[in-house]
Amino acid sequence: MKRFDKTTDRDDEPWDVPRALIRLIEDEGLKVGDRLPPELDLVQRLGFGRSTIRETLKTWESMGVVSRNKGAGTRLTAEISRNTVRVALTIKHEAISLLRMLQVRRPLEIEAVRIAARLATPEQRKLINARAAELMAVFEAGEDWRPADHRFHNAIHDATGNPLFRQFVDQIQKCFHDIYDTPFGKAHLGEDSIPIHRPLADAIIAGDEDEAARLTATIIDIVCTETQKISEEHNG
Repeated sequence: MKRFDKTTDRDDEPWDVPRALIRLIEDEGLKVGDRLPPELDLVQRLGFGRSTIRETLKTWESMGVVSRNKGAGTRLTAEISRNTVRVALTIKHEAISLLRMLQVRRPLEIEAVRIAARLATPEQRKLINARAAELMAVFEAGEDWRPADHRFHNAIHDATGNPLFRQFVDQIQKCFHDIYDTPFGKAHLGEDSIPIHRPLADAIIAGDEDEAARLTATIIDIVCTETQKISEEHNG
């Protein structure tokens, strides 16, 4: 029975349980459907504690990499390599982070559109209308709509008369800058929500708080649904 040396690695990178397990799988040529060694054997061969190995296998199970049951042991259910695990973990981390950000942003945006619909001045309503027209023109031309989208939402935040809305949303986005800017490597996540921004602007301009709040929730729901779908596709 081969025992792995945790002090060495083919890439000269620090050892951890996932890397050790992947090397064992690669060196033994295990394929989808093959059974991994029992946990006690893994403890002896890899030199890590049983609880640490068990936690890694639980994480892999949640990602769809392995299946675990008492009778059949632990079996591979997906091709595995160091690169695939890193990609899957990155996707999972980005999805969780983005969903958390949207969870915080949702009530801020909904309250902002309600206040803007109620308190915006005629000039502010004209600006919101202009920003919406700009956003739709850029979107329909197939260009990068993100800057126009940012200006549109800034116009709404400014129309509340409360600068904290804009400050808080900007701070949230800065905290999640890389994920917010190009989540999952996609520069235009939530593109399906852009057409809804036109009726959102119309609702604010007309002073319809309830409709503006409903449309804002719909926009955020679209982004959340797309985020969850991408995460499931990569982890399934």
